[in-house]
Amino acid sequence: MSFTNSGEDVRKNEIRTYLSHRTNAVCEISSFRLQCLHIGPWAFFVYRNMGILQYNEASVGRFIVHNGAPHEVLESRVFRMQQRKPVNATKLRNLITGNIVQHSFQVSDKVDEAKLEVKPITYLYTHKNQYWFCEANDPSKRFQLDPKLLGSGIQFIKTNSLVDAMLFEEKIIAVKLPIKVDLKVQEAPPAVKGNTAQGATKQITLETGTIINAPLFIKEGETVRVNTQTGQYVERA
Repeated sequence: MSFTNSGEDVRKNEIRTYLSHRTNAVCEISSFRLQCLHIGPWAFFVYRNMGILQYNEASVGRFIVHNGAPHEVLESRVFRMQQRKPVNATKLRNLITGNIVQHSFQVSDKVDEAKLEVKPITYLYTHKNQYWFCEANDPSKRFQLDPKLLGSGIQFIKTNSLVDAMLFEEKIIAVKLPIKVDLKVQEAPPAVKGNTAQGATKQITLETGTIINAPLFIKEGETVRVNTQTGQYVERA
């Protein structure tokens, strides 16, 4: 996949958000260099491979290739034991599996930075636990994603919604869902008369078909805000 570079290199601290619409751009990015690529109305932020790192440059917040897979450096400590050469003791998180490992880089070690690309994809529908998506700028290019990449939060995402996909070597390794979403209440039984207990809840059905607990005062047709990470009602939208 190739794009035409029409943006500027930028530097910031720590990646957490990957992509935004050009008219409302918010992007928290890592300590290494990014290039902003504009395709139509969308801004793509691509992690350019900055080459080979020295053993002590595998520092917190970096994304590196370890045992053939992309990892985030969670901890890094360079130290020397007696007359030995210094080492960099790190804690790494595998971006594909989520597993955390510890590894010590020696002075002679060279470390590859991970080239990560982030782009928007469109969530189409779910059928028999199969989750279908397409490229944001080409609906004809459809594909399935493993439910493990999506997590339970996908049940709160409306069809035809854009989400952010992270790619490593042109393969999607993670999908970032919005933390909070606004959804219309499809079904909400009336509150039971006399049930005034503090914190009392009832089950409501959202427009995605997902059922959650909500306060007794929530009515059918209203819009509520839900936390996709916890699956809990937050407030009226």
